[in-house]
Amino acid sequence: MTKLYLDIDGVLLTARHTQAAPGVAAFVEFVTRHFDCYWLTTHCKGDSAPALRYLSQFLAPATLELLRQAMQPTTWDTLKTEAIDVTADFYWLDDSPFQSEIAYLRARGMADRLIVVDLNRPDALTTVSQFFNIRPQSY
Repeated sequence: MTKLYLDIDGVLLTARHTQAAPGVAAFVEFVTRHFDCYWLTTHCKGDSAPALRYLSQFLAPATLELLRQAMQPTTWDTLKTEAIDVTADFYWLDDSPFQSEIAYLRARGMADRLIVVDLNRPDALTTVSQFFNIRPQSY
Protein backbone atom coordinates (compact mmCIF):
# COMPACT_ATOMS: atom_id res chain seq x y z
CA MET A 1 0.00 0.00 0.00
CA THR A 2 1.22 3.51 -0.77
CA LYS A 3 2.58 5.45 2.18
CA LEU A 4 1.18 8.90 2.88
CA TYR A 5 3.09 11.32 5.09
CA LEU A 6 0.92 14.05 6.63
CA ASP A 7 1.73 17.37 8.17
CA ILE A 8 -0.83 18.87 10.57
CA ASP A 9 -0.57 22.66 10.56
CA GLY A 10 -1.48 23.96 7.13
CA VAL A 11 -2.79 20.57 5.98
CA LEU A 12 -5.34 19.24 8.49
CA LEU A 13 -5.61 22.54 10.34
CA THR A 14 -5.48 26.07 9.00
CA ALA A 15 -2.20 27.80 9.76
CA ARG A 16 -3.76 31.11 10.81
CA HIS A 17 -6.60 31.31 13.31
CA THR A 18 -6.16 27.61 13.85
CA GLN A 19 -9.24 25.54 13.05
CA ALA A 20 -10.06 22.37 11.15
CA ALA A 21 -9.42 22.68 7.44
CA PRO A 22 -12.54 22.70 5.25
CA GLY A 23 -13.44 19.10 4.39
CA VAL A 24 -10.98 17.58 6.87
CA ALA A 25 -13.36 14.85 8.11
CA ALA A 26 -14.01 13.46 4.62
CA PHE A 27 -10.33 13.83 3.74
CA VAL A 28 -9.20 11.87 6.82
CA GLU A 29 -11.72 9.15 6.05
CA PHE A 30 -10.43 8.93 2.47
CA VAL A 31 -6.71 8.83 3.23
CA THR A 32 -6.97 6.43 6.16
CA ARG A 33 -8.92 4.03 3.94
CA HIS A 34 -6.55 4.17 0.95
CA PHE A 35 -3.07 4.74 2.35
CA ASP A 36 -0.60 3.53 4.93
CA CYS A 37 -0.53 6.84 6.88
CA TYR A 38 2.34 8.42 8.81
CA TRP A 39 2.63 11.66 10.75
CA LEU A 40 5.27 14.02 9.38
CA THR A 41 4.86 17.00 11.68
CA THR A 42 6.62 18.74 14.54
CA HIS A 43 3.74 17.53 16.72
CA CYS A 44 4.92 13.93 16.37
CA LYS A 45 8.48 12.78 16.67
CA GLY A 46 8.28 9.11 17.52
CA ASP A 47 4.97 9.24 19.42
CA SER A 48 1.50 9.89 18.00
CA ALA A 49 -0.04 10.91 21.33
CA PRO A 50 1.06 14.58 21.25
CA ALA A 51 -0.32 15.01 17.72
CA LEU A 52 -3.67 13.51 18.71
CA ARG A 53 -3.86 15.64 21.87
CA TYR A 54 -3.19 18.74 19.81
CA LEU A 55 -5.78 17.81 17.18
CA SER A 56 -8.41 17.02 19.84
CA GLN A 57 -8.95 20.77 20.27
CA PHE A 58 -10.09 21.11 16.66
CA LEU A 59 -11.40 17.84 15.21
CA ALA A 60 -14.54 15.82 15.85
CA PRO A 61 -14.17 12.66 17.97
CA ALA A 62 -14.93 10.35 15.02
CA THR A 63 -12.17 11.97 12.93
CA LEU A 64 -9.73 11.72 15.83
CA GLU A 65 -10.54 8.05 16.24
CA LEU A 66 -9.77 7.37 12.56
CA LEU A 67 -6.45 9.14 12.98
CA ARG A 68 -5.69 7.30 16.22
CA GLN A 69 -6.28 3.95 14.53
CA ALA A 70 -4.53 4.65 11.24
CA MET A 71 -1.64 7.04 11.79
CA GLN A 72 1.85 5.83 12.56
CA PRO A 73 4.56 8.00 14.10
CA THR A 74 7.81 8.98 12.42
CA THR A 75 11.13 10.06 13.86
CA TRP A 76 13.34 12.77 12.40
CA ASP A 77 15.76 15.41 13.66
CA THR A 78 16.26 18.33 11.26
CA LEU A 79 14.49 17.66 7.96
CA LYS A 80 11.20 15.86 7.53
CA THR A 81 12.66 13.98 4.58
CA GLU A 82 14.77 12.02 7.10
CA ALA A 83 11.57 10.12 8.01
CA ILE A 84 10.41 9.36 4.47
CA ASP A 85 11.03 5.87 3.16
CA VAL A 86 12.15 6.80 -0.35
CA THR A 87 12.42 3.11 -1.31
CA ALA A 88 8.63 2.78 -1.00
CA ASP A 89 5.77 4.20 -3.02
CA PHE A 90 4.83 7.37 -1.12
CA TYR A 91 3.31 10.83 -1.15
CA TRP A 92 4.01 13.66 1.27
CA LEU A 93 1.46 16.39 2.03
CA ASP A 94 2.85 19.59 3.50
CA ASP A 95 2.03 23.28 3.30
CA SER A 96 5.54 24.66 3.60
CA PRO A 97 8.41 22.26 2.91
CA PHE A 98 11.96 23.58 3.23
CA GLN A 99 13.93 24.18 0.05
CA SER A 100 16.46 21.60 1.24
CA GLU A 101 13.67 19.00 1.56
CA ILE A 102 12.47 19.77 -1.96
CA ALA A 103 16.07 19.50 -3.21
CA TYR A 104 16.45 16.13 -1.46
CA LEU A 105 13.39 14.77 -3.29
CA ARG A 106 14.49 16.31 -6.62
CA ALA A 107 17.90 14.70 -6.35
CA ARG A 108 16.19 11.33 -6.09
CA GLY A 109 13.71 12.00 -8.90
CA MET A 110 10.83 12.12 -6.42
CA ALA A 111 9.80 15.78 -6.37
CA ASP A 112 6.41 14.78 -7.79
CA ARG A 113 5.72 12.85 -4.56
CA LEU A 114 5.45 16.11 -2.60
CA ILE A 115 2.02 17.71 -2.72
CA VAL A 116 2.02 21.24 -1.38
CA VAL A 117 -1.36 21.97 0.23
CA ASP A 118 -2.70 25.52 0.07
CA LEU A 119 -5.55 25.91 2.54
CA ASN A 120 -6.13 29.44 1.26
CA ARG A 121 -8.14 27.54 -1.32
CA PRO A 122 -11.28 26.28 0.46
CA ASP A 123 -11.37 23.15 -1.74
CA ALA A 124 -7.71 22.23 -1.17
CA LEU A 125 -8.30 18.87 0.54
CA THR A 126 -11.00 17.92 -1.97
CA THR A 127 -8.55 18.69 -4.77
CA VAL A 128 -5.92 16.44 -3.16
CA SER A 129 -8.45 13.61 -2.80
CA GLN A 130 -9.46 14.02 -6.45
CA PHE A 131 -5.80 13.87 -7.48
CA PHE A 132 -5.52 10.46 -5.85
CA ASN A 133 -8.83 9.28 -7.28
CA ILE A 134 -7.58 9.84 -10.82
CA ARG A 135 -4.36 7.95 -10.05
CA PRO A 136 -5.67 4.52 -9.05
CA GLN A 137 -2.23 2.95 -9.32
CA SER A 138 -1.16 5.01 -6.28
CA TYR A 139 -3.24 3.02 -3.78
